[in-house]
Amino acid sequence: MIVVLLNVYLVILFCLVKFRIVRFNLFWKISPVIVFLLLLIGLFIPMNWGAPQGAALVVRNSVAIVPDVAGEVVDVPVKANTPLKAGDVLFRIDPVPYQAKLDALAAQLELAKLRLSETTRLRTTGAGRGFDVEQAQAETDQLAAEIAEAKWNLDKTVVRAPADGYVTNVGLRAGARVSSLPLSPVMAFIDTSETIIGVEVPQIDARYREPGQMAEITFKFMPGKVYTGKVESILQAVSTGQTQTSGSAVTSKAIQNLPLVVRIKLDDDSIAGRLPAGSTGTAAIYTSHVEAAHVIRKVLLRQIAITNYINPF
Repeated sequence: MIVVLLNVYLVILFCLVKFRIVRFNLFWKISPVIVFLLLLIGLFIPMNWGAPQGAALVVRNSVAIVPDVAGEVVDVPVKANTPLKAGDVLFRIDPVPYQAKLDALAAQLELAKLRLSETTRLRTTGAGRGFDVEQAQAETDQLAAEIAEAKWNLDKTVVRAPADGYVTNVGLRAGARVSSLPLSPVMAFIDTSETIIGVEVPQIDARYREPGQMAEITFKFMPGKVYTGKVESILQAVSTGQTQTSGSAVTSKAIQNLPLVVRIKLDDDSIAGRLPAGSTGTAAIYTSHVEAAHVIRKVLLRQIAITNYINPF
């Protein structure tokens, strides 16, 4: 944009000299350099403060699917990259061992209830002890609790989608044996109920960011279009600024000047839902400072949107 404005000035200067409106003296000869410096220092550098621009990335939360019970997989009805609703079946584990345990506990509970009834009757007639009644009651309560757990385990043999989304890279097949170890997920579930759009802003341009500010963004996935949104939140930390508890002394390392991240929410949620996770783009945030430069930033962003048709980088 600065080149365009400088070229416009050169055309105007050429016309003024050509028609002898001004004399082409030393001042007018060096005036392009003066105009360039004025544009750079007075407009384009402050524009990065008042309307910072940065790379944008679309991400979604991924849930590692780990079954709550172990066993042999008997059915995997889910298809990779197919939209799912919360509660849809992902796969089923052989329920026979868990059903058998539930039936056995149910039979024991019936016997315990019968024993409780008999000991209670004997206690009321004076032929039994109160301790026997209390013991029978405790056994009955314990079996009832074990049945509740057995029912829960049986229900967990059917693994369901935790939210709206889809599973990707499905390698699970019937006959495989799965475990409930947290370090052994069997598939990755992508949650589409929320779309996260993060924008990287260089630290020198990030001083005036605030939640609620207007933003515009264009995506490589949807070239030629610019979408509006608002700053939803500002991440208060990056990886270089965190520390973890350890028993080691401080280790010196190179300090990296990483950009800060701003989270943006699009005004049109349907557009956000259509964006694949991993989509990239360019976004601009319009602060309440250097508002005269907002128009130039909007023009530059639309230039990027058009070049997205042919620019793969």
